[in-house]
Formats: sequence, structure tokens, C-alpha cells
Amino acid sequence: MSVESDPVLQKKPAGNQDPGQEAMILNIQRLSTEDGPGIRTTVFFKGCPLSCEWCHNPESISRSPQLQWFDGRCLACGTCSQVCKHGAVALTEIGVQIEREICTGCGDCAAACPANALELLGTRMTVQDLLEEVMKDCTFYETSGGGVTVSGGEPTQQAGFLQVFLRELKAAGVHTALDTCGLCSWSVLERLMPFLDLILFDVKLLENTRHCKFTGQDNTLILDNLLRIRDVQRSHFPDLRLWIRTPLIPEATATLESITAIAGYLRDNLEEGLERWELCSFNNLCQSQYGRLGLSWRYAGVPLLEKETIAALEAAARKHGPPGITIQATGPSRLDR
Repeated sequence: MSVESDPVLQKKPAGNQDPGQEAMILNIQRLSTEDGPGIRTTVFFKGCPLSCEWCHNPESISRSPQLQWFDGRCLACGTCSQVCKHGAVALTEIGVQIEREICTGCGDCAAACPANALELLGTRMTVQDLLEEVMKDCTFYETSGGGVTVSGGEPTQQAGFLQVFLRELKAAGVHTALDTCGLCSWSVLERLMPFLDLILFDVKLLENTRHCKFTGQDNTLILDNLLRIRDVQRSHFPDLRLWIRTPLIPEATATLESITAIAGYLRDNLEEGLERWELCSFNNLCQSQYGRLGLSWRYAGVPLLEKETIAALEAAARKHGPPGITIQATGPSRLDR
């Protein structure tokens, strides 16, 4: 079946095609070199269906706007509590306390704070607004072979907006990449694939019980979506590139057993269409972010992986994984003893 005869895979976005529709955007990161080829602008969407215990971006999990408080900036003036119409913000002896259950994310307190000690995470943007922002960097895309990567959170949770946004980028000749955990309906991925040049797909753990334990969700749909991407890639989009990403997390995914299992799975199922497998080492720099959101973190105080551990996992991936692809460990490591 050709793309032209397949109504699902035709380059027509389904549903709302209004470029004025809105999405909740967390951040726009410019000059990124880690989310695909070349120099890229990465757009982080808010909202994620997983609750990974090691999550490095806790502010991206909730779909709603969230307040974060910087205690080092705070003047303890009480302005925030005075302007809050909902009684969600209070100045106490230990600093600003936010009742997040009743906070509406209106941002009045952040706007009124004279020291910028409160910041609202999450901004509603239209497709047109977001396009205008990312196209400011088009010179970098053209000269470096880069483009735009949509990430999160999980961008497919805002699929209608995402489809229109990617369609417009492709119409403008911009290289597009989707960074996804894979937990979404297959129909969403089907509609997005015609507008993608690269998919960055997370395979965190292969064993389902451990996946549920550490992420809060079953991985059956995730792996099924990965194989469906492979099939459609072969039949319809041979130029679509596929990268796999696996986080190396102490006491969870950073084991020889886990990496060897994923390596065998990729070798047996994705050898033809897979271009790259990244092993992303644990990063603990997000610890302060949890504090600013009033959250605790299981991995607080957990040190980075040692270089020897990362090297051994990378070697196992190379030994048991698909031949002929790029396999590389990225991210920080603990200094040698």
C-alpha cells in the first residue's frame, strides 16, 4: 500500500487544524546539540504519562502550570501572599509555603514578586507563536544540519497541537525530531510520522515488572509502538531515522542484565531501521528542582555512576546489540578514585 492510498498516512493532519490552537509549553531550549543532529531548538511540552522515580525534569510531569520558589532570592516581603486570591501562598518562618492542591497556576504571585523569587512553569502558546520562536533560529538549522526537536514531558499528550506544529515546520523545510517515551496511542504516532525526520524513542527497561515498578506504567504498549514504527518505517518512510535512548540509573536500569536484555531485543527486532543507541548516564543536578517544587526525590544524594561502570555497560551494549549502528554512552560520570 502506498502512502497516497493509505488514509492514515497521508500528509493531512486530522482533527483541529487551527494554527491558533494552544499547548502548554514548559521551555524552549536553543543551541541544543544533544537531541538530534546539528544545532537544534528543543521545545519541551508539559505533561507526561510516566512517573519515573529518577525523572530529571519533574516540572514536566504535570500538564498544569506550577510555581517554583527560589529561597535564595526571596526578600520575605509577603507580597506573594497578599496578591494570591486563593490563599495558596503564605509567608512562614521557614519561607514561602505553597498549597499546591488549591493553587490555580494563575501566576499573579510570580508577576508581583519584586525579587523574581517565584516563577511560573508552563506557558500557553499558539502554534503560530511557537513557530515564530523556533524559526528565529533557522540560520543555525541551515548551517549545521540541525532543526527542531519536540520533547517533554511527553509531547504526544498534546497531539493535535503537535501535529499542526510539525506539519508547519516540514512545510518550511525544517528538520523535525520527536523525543518520546512511546506511551501513547498508535493512532497518534501514525498521524505524526509523515512530518518527522527522526524519532528518539526511550527503551528504559525491557522486563515489564521492573518497568512498572520504576515508571509506574506497563511497557507493553511502548514496545508494541516501537515495532509498529519499525514496520511503517520500512514500508512507507525509509528515510525516517530512529534512535533509541536508555537511561543508566543506579539500582534500576544500570545493570549488565538490563542492558544485555535490551541489546538482544534491539538486535533481534530493529537491526535494519535503527541508526543509534544512546546510553544516557544518571544526572543528579535536578535535585534542587525537586526542592523548588516542594517535592522529595528518591535519588537525592545518590552519586553519579563511575566511569568504569558506564564503560562496562557500553561494552555490553556493543557486544550484544545490533552490529553496524552507533552505540554511545553520554552524560556525566563520577571521577576516578
